[in-house]
Amino acid sequence: MSDRRLRAAVLVLAALGAAIAVYLTVAHLAHVRVACATGGCETVQTSRYAEIGGVPVAALGLAAYLVLAATAASRSELARAVGLATALGGFAFAAYLLYVQAAVLGAYCQWCLGSDAILAVLVPVTLLRVARADPPGG
Repeated sequence: MSDRRLRAAVLVLAALGAAIAVYLTVAHLAHVRVACATGGCETVQTSRYAEIGGVPVAALGLAAYLVLAATAASRSELARAVGLATALGGFAFAAYLLYVQAAVLGAYCQWCLGSDAILAVLVPVTLLRVARADPPGG
């Protein structure tokens, strides 16, 4: 797969993740219920794990997705590395939050799980971007 297609994939995935993050951030800040088929979204959204230092976790996710989208705009080695680091960091944090949903809260948020799935796809896509980078001077 070409870098152009990989960058397009990163951009589409980041846009989907950002849409979820915007929805959850707005709902959190406005104190409104989110649409939820799993029945656990409200438990997750109102838990003490939904904020870090008063900042909604979803807003942190939004920032990460915006960084990922920005890296898709560049073919530079730095952009590829930042994209991979952001995807790995986001995925690691998402794994922790998934543990919290399962082991601590006993409730699952479908929107969070959707974001987790997006991050799970972003990791290999950003890794491919790094692995397929042209060698210096090549």
